Amino acid sequence: MFAFWTLFRREIARFLKVIVQTVITPFISSFLYLLIFGVSLGRKMPSHQGVEYLAFLIPGLMMMGLMNNAFQNSSSSIVSSKFSGDLEDLRVAPLSNQQIIWAMGLGALVRGSLVSVITFTVGSLFCYYQSGSILQISHPLFVFYFIVMGGLIFGLLGISVAFWATSFDQLSAFSAFILLPLTYLGGVFLSIENLHPIWQMISKMNPLLYLINGLRYGVVGVSDVPMELAIPVSLVGFVFFYGLAFFSLKKGSFQRW
Repeated sequence: MFAFWTLFRREIARFLKVIVQTVITPFISSFLYLLIFGVSLGRKMPSHQGVEYLAFLIPGLMMMGLMNNAFQNSSSSIVSSKFSGDLEDLRVAPLSNQQIIWAMGLGALVRGSLVSVITFTVGSLFCYYQSGSILQISHPLFVFYFIVMGGLIFGLLGISVAFWATSFDQLSAFSAFILLPLTYLGGVFLSIENLHPIWQMISKMNPLLYLINGLRYGVVGVSDVPMELAIPVSLVGFVFFYGLAFFSLKKGSFQRW
């Protein structure tokens, strides 16, 4: 267990060492999204099931920041270790594959959760400025569950992709051409009820829709999908990506770039 905690603490210390890049930059991005879309444009947007657009937007941005930062934390840890040659040390360290996966997954969860909490705090201040009241969390247990699931799933996805990537370009391409479109089409900014039925059907095939709406239900109490479906979909996603990360760790490349 000592080696596990050492790796976990290293994952935390690694992103805290570059806190401007890992925490301050997402804070500024969230601030700008909330200011431009939530406050400025949100005044002209209709409410959704009685929830003002600014409050509707906040959980979407929380999940987007959580997923992006969890993915970047685990993937950048592995590719930077490949670049420096440190990754080969994991082969001889007294760590099982499960311990490596959990240490990196939990490190990703901590970074993603920190960004998500900061986004919620900034959003609450904007809500107070706009309506005179701080945003109240409707279902805290759902918030906790979907933050944990979202952070772990994307931390595991980062491990899987990073072990198979053979260059920084491949990792960037995955983020730009797969992860980013799925995030934006997962209902971060709008309800899928506003889409054409065909696009609604396509959106429901996007697994990120269930994580985003699960957290939205926890924060403001509204969702485009029932929780009876969002919870099992997230559990299946966790099991799938845990298996994928385990397979990648066994079959992926530890070689130095």
